[in-house]
Amino acid sequence: MNIEINYYDTYIKLDEIKYPIIEDIAMQMLIIHLLISFFVLGQNPPSGDEWPDWRGYSRDGTWNENGVLKTFDFDKFEIKWSVPVSSGYSGPSIEGGRVYVTDRQTRPEEVERVLCFDAENGNEIWTHTYDCEYVGVGYPAGPRASVIVEGPLAYSLGTMGNLFCFNKENGDILWGKDLNEEYKIRMPIWGIASAPILIDDKIILIIGGEDNAGVVALDRKTGNEVWRNLQDEAGYSAPVLVEQAGQKVLVVWTAENIAGLDPESGKVFWIHEFKPRNMPINIATPVLYKNYLFFSSFYDGSILIELNKEELKSSVVWRRIGKDERNTDALHCCISTPLILNDYIYGVDSYGELRCLDLLTGDRIWEDLTAVNKDRWANIHFVQNGDLTYMFNEHGELIISKLSYSGYHEISRAELIEPTTTQLNRRGIGVAWAHPGFAYKHVFIRSDKELICADLSQ
Repeated sequence: MNIEINYYDTYIKLDEIKYPIIEDIAMQMLIIHLLISFFVLGQNPPSGDEWPDWRGYSRDGTWNENGVLKTFDFDKFEIKWSVPVSSGYSGPSIEGGRVYVTDRQTRPEEVERVLCFDAENGNEIWTHTYDCEYVGVGYPAGPRASVIVEGPLAYSLGTMGNLFCFNKENGDILWGKDLNEEYKIRMPIWGIASAPILIDDKIILIIGGEDNAGVVALDRKTGNEVWRNLQDEAGYSAPVLVEQAGQKVLVVWTAENIAGLDPESGKVFWIHEFKPRNMPINIATPVLYKNYLFFSSFYDGSILIELNKEELKSSVVWRRIGKDERNTDALHCCISTPLILNDYIYGVDSYGELRCLDLLTGDRIWEDLTAVNKDRWANIHFVQNGDLTYMFNEHGELIISKLSYSGYHEISRAELIEPTTTQLNRRGIGVAWAHPGFAYKHVFIRSDKELICADLSQ
């Protein structure tokens, strides 16, 4: 039997299959299917929704899984498995029965690593290590961007701009690029953090390079440049893909602008200036809700943009900004990406204040101070599952809640992982800032010491 596999196009050609003559066509097709499964796929991955990208399939923090816990009858999770890792801000990605994460080691040499583990038991499958000296990077606790997995390939982007395309099965490098060297990145103070996005045959990155290379699109199979556009320096927010007026629109938030680009050519469809008054801390991912896009920054408040349904145009609905980081208006997010439900915005303000805003005005409906301790940059990651909101706070607790205009209703919370001090030594306890991944009715989360898996099935 000769099986040819093109790992780029996931195309499988069966040149010759020898087996006893079987008259039944349906039975023949079944045997072919089983042979492909055996020789190409190996063991089937666990069943259930996966988490192959930053914040899930559509980068919207939604986990479409049934049969998961709706309340906790315990105060601390029983950990299914734990494996040691080094420091890093990047959250785990889970696909095909595997977990991908990146980290940084400083002894005996400065390196970044891309690690792949078995999602069922935590056994290491492969690791790629490469030299990476951090130059001019604040909070140097490790890589920021999550690994992106699609089809047979996996992509990683490091803090200094090291980009790799892997064969996800064995970790072989299909191509790699030093984006810092090639594009002369004007390195942000916290390094490259924006997770790249895969659109059709391209991987698109916000890197803040020179010569109009603020945003760059590469051929995902070869790494060759397809287009570049914008003179902007890089922010930290991940791009998202939306549909407007029947076309795909790539939404990017750089250090200076919010723009809608043609993912095929890089052409600017529309753009809004969003220059920082201090320094850019635009980390939160753009949030799409109906035909609105919401953005929130630590120093520079929030802006709501309406997308024209008929034309590739957009307009500002409202923009609100407080006097400073303590005297805020509407919402000044840092690490946390807000959530929009039923025409209300929910997000964590600059010092951990959980707030609800009216979508169309930005007016505050309520504020709650119980979900996370009040501290500068205090963080909660939101993941929506049906009508329940899973909230992972920086204390390492997972909370099940319901959010509505009437208030914050906490159902239960339990300790999931112990915070560590490498990223931020908050009162000797530290923080848990990485975003969790949810797949196969389990939650996967990392600290600067370990990657763990816990069961969430009912």
